[in-house]
Amino acid sequence: MWAILQRRGLRYVFLANVISMLGSGMNAAAVAWHILQTTHSEVSLGYLTLTQTLPAMLMLPFTGVIIDREDRRRLVMWLDAGRALVILAVAVLALQGRAQLWQLYVMVMLVSAGFWMFWPAVTALIQELTPNDEYVQANTFLLAGVQGGWLIAGAIVGFTYEHIGLGGVLLIDVSTYVLSFLCYFAVRKGHHAVPRPEELKHDLEAAESAAVRFVREMKDGVDFVRQHPRVALLGSSWALFLGAMLTGYVVTPSLSDHVLHAGAKGYGWLNMGWGVGAFLSALYAPQIIKKLGPRGAIAVSMGALALGSLASPYMRWVTAAVAAYGLMGSARGVSGIAMNTGLMEQVPKHLMGRVQNIFNLFGSGLQVVLGLTVGNVAHRVGLAQAFAILAAVYLVALVSACWPAAGWVPKAADQ
Repeated sequence: MWAILQRRGLRYVFLANVISMLGSGMNAAAVAWHILQTTHSEVSLGYLTLTQTLPAMLMLPFTGVIIDREDRRRLVMWLDAGRALVILAVAVLALQGRAQLWQLYVMVMLVSAGFWMFWPAVTALIQELTPNDEYVQANTFLLAGVQGGWLIAGAIVGFTYEHIGLGGVLLIDVSTYVLSFLCYFAVRKGHHAVPRPEELKHDLEAAESAAVRFVREMKDGVDFVRQHPRVALLGSSWALFLGAMLTGYVVTPSLSDHVLHAGAKGYGWLNMGWGVGAFLSALYAPQIIKKLGPRGAIAVSMGALALGSLASPYMRWVTAAVAAYGLMGSARGVSGIAMNTGLMEQVPKHLMGRVQNIFNLFGSGLQVVLGLTVGNVAHRVGLAQAFAILAAVYLVALVSACWPAAGWVPKAADQ
């Protein structure tokens, strides 16, 4: 496994993701906590998920084509730079005590729009840089780095928010974007775009207008998914998992504040429990995937996420709740590695951006519905019922992963 770190480009990509997720995790945790403490309403956190996803849904049908056309390294560098400037502007306002809720919502909207282009671009870049037989190892390091950064972020926000405030957290986030930019700059030199197979270069391509060519390339991604049922089911599991996982931000602050009565520190411990579980999963996820297969590993981890979601609101001690979040974080790590690996094995490199964005689009749409629904249920009915909704979504993802379809036969990703 460690042999994969001998590749210079991958080393810098993994380091960039650790640093980037440190800042992003702090940003997300601090903003969610600030909004809950300001409004005392889970409905406001539901609106936060709305601002995170609506711009992404408008962009996702189109950005996959851009990811597959352009140099993915340069693309993520531009995205890092743009998001850093947006966050810096709000950080200055927060430090002056002038930041308003609508400004936070706008910041989250713009940063999230960048993220939904950034993440599929990074995944496609890793697929591009990784030999076909090392996808599991590459995804293990990717998820370990991401969750390692998230682990540290949860601890920092929980234990320092009351001292440095929202503005201080946002400034730390800006600095991580700068470091991430420098790491991607060091990945390689020159312009690199993934070449398309000769059979896809139509004779009339030169005569096509830019708009016609763009639409045709979008359709190529949709056609691939329609022709590969196993990819469609795997992607459906990913979309369901993504929607439920990201909606966790609506209920986790309330679990700490209203059930555990642990405040910001308890919120930090919950985030840290999730991050520790996901980080440690890198030690055994490859073995689980090898023994159970990708589908089996996804099914088991989705079941664990469902059980953890059902149990969390009934915890009355911080230690027990952190343990439950550790279980869910571990399941998140295993499922994320298995699903990313499955997509890399099944999807050609020149289509990766478009295929990912199809499923990200559905996941984002689900997050909008879940965010508003879960926020209202938590506020008007109860936190246990809100967590039960997330558990139900994880169970549907389990069914999608196990649904009979054409066998899982890894393909050469460059075919």
